[in-house]
Amino acid sequence: MPSLRVAEAARFLGVSDDTVRRWIENGTLTGHRDASGRQTIDSLELAQLARRQAQLPDDPTEIASSARNRFVGLVTEIVMDKVMAQVELQCGPFRVVSLMSSEAVRELGLELGSTATAVVKATNVMVEVPPGKKHP
Repeated sequence: MPSLRVAEAARFLGVSDDTVRRWIENGTLTGHRDASGRQTIDSLELAQLARRQAQLPDDPTEIASSARNRFVGLVTEIVMDKVMAQVELQCGPFRVVSLMSSEAVRELGLELGSTATAVVKATNVMVEVPPGKKHP
């Protein structure tokens, strides 16, 4: 099972190294020692904690949808010409950019600071890993 050092785990969760160490001390995470004696955390356990802690705002649309990738956020930028627009949302730590018609921007009433939900229904999703991080 792959594992991460404390600093790497902290970076993935957006917390400090000290927070990860406290979670190990209080049993929220299980720490292990690698061959060099450094503290590590099981990657799967970390992913499960990240999933439990992920708290996006409730979707204000309350629409039932088959799309599982729904990101609620705030509109941070709109670049619009006569026909097309680029709309940027900040959804938690994620930046989501959508290209749509200028007409759609006007009909949706999008403006800087608006709350909106990005819905992603993709049949083609790329997954990449850093060099040297491939696991058997």
